[in-house]
Amino acid sequence: MDQQDAKFHKMTEAPVRGLIFSLAIPCIISMLVTAFYNMADTYFVGMLKSNAATGAVGVVFSMMAVIQAVGFFFGQGGGVYISQMMGRQDYREASNMAATSFVYALATGGVICILGQIFLEPLAYLLGSTETILPYTEDYLRVILLGAPWMAASLVLNNQLRFQGSASYAMVGIVAGAVLNIALDPILIFTLGMGIAGAGWATIVSQFVSFCLLLAGCTRGENIRIHLRNVKIKWFYFHQIIRGGLPSLSRQILASLATICLNNAARPYGDAAIAAMGVVQRIMMFGASTMLGFGQGFQPVCGINFGAQRYDRVKEGFWFCVRFSTVFLALAGTAGAVFAPQLIALFRDDPAVIEFGAAGLRFQCATFWMHGWIVMSNMMQQSTGQTLPATFNSVARQGLFFIPCVLILPFFLNELGLQMAQSVADAASFLIAIPIQLIILRRLKEGTLKRPA
Repeated sequence: MDQQDAKFHKMTEAPVRGLIFSLAIPCIISMLVTAFYNMADTYFVGMLKSNAATGAVGVVFSMMAVIQAVGFFFGQGGGVYISQMMGRQDYREASNMAATSFVYALATGGVICILGQIFLEPLAYLLGSTETILPYTEDYLRVILLGAPWMAASLVLNNQLRFQGSASYAMVGIVAGAVLNIALDPILIFTLGMGIAGAGWATIVSQFVSFCLLLAGCTRGENIRIHLRNVKIKWFYFHQIIRGGLPSLSRQILASLATICLNNAARPYGDAAIAAMGVVQRIMMFGASTMLGFGQGFQPVCGINFGAQRYDRVKEGFWFCVRFSTVFLALAGTAGAVFAPQLIALFRDDPAVIEFGAAGLRFQCATFWMHGWIVMSNMMQQSTGQTLPATFNSVARQGLFFIPCVLILPFFLNELGLQMAQSVADAASFLIAIPIQLIILRRLKEGTLKRPA
């Protein structure tokens, strides 16, 4: 336990800002590389010169969000508990949760794979596919579903390592898989003539490599080992996963539903509109990756110090992250708005796609800076086990605001309503997140935030 004790003292005594930066850098690298390889399929499939193929990648992205939701639910749910137990120096409980959440995610991914293959065509339509996009969607989706078990389990391992303050181990697994995916895409799509199915195979092969490397990372240094004998099929552990993971599950599931609603709302405007909004989503995801990586550097600091009752360090870290992310996102949003047509053209050099996508991208860039407060507040609430406010904030942006906006605004404003729906939802989420987080901060100062049993 000497190495784990040394980590405990580092996480609870080192200067907060430097500690967050040291943990955030590998997280930022991981997130940026992940964003690159999430966009790689869109980029290379776009070279097939088919709006239908490009649109299919955007359609299947919502299914990948469901798989990611499972991984984040078990990974962040277990990770929050692990970090808080490390804060209490209870390493046995941390080991039990590590094994339990890993096995749960692997099994759930297997169920998704089987059900998805059985109901492939209706699932493709549900995700927002049109008749012209359907053949491409089925080819891509069929392959992606095969990788669901290890895609979900990889996210569990990644989150567990991060919440232990071992982001560098997580980075190695993520970056290696991402580089492999980018290398495999052109080989499988063009050299071997596999088309859009090749993009799917590139994704799941690279994800499997990431899975293996992340699993190996859990056996290194001071990291919590995963032993099957520690799996606990008990309500207590699942309840703790729900406490920490429900906000992530809600956020990811609603993100998937929002993408489905977006694809269906774009359907009347043709394949170019579906392709354009799919490209916009990928670009915005890339822009948000640095902020998310920075926030992920804060989460283990937050969770461990909350468990150790170092509330001053939790508060200091939160305000530092909010200031940094807000400034960064304001600069990134400005650059995105200025170069919107050029960014869209990188993925689909079609005038209709560029015109439609550039307008949507500029609307989203206008409210991008608001995500600093929204996301950092949610990360702090989740890392301290404040399930209800964290889940509400996760639900608010996509569920309470975006889905109604994307269904209602086009009815009155046509394609303009579709393009501006996300920015309207962002503004509403920002306004509602401010008072909720201020209450959490006040309770933290008073020492009245509830800690896990």
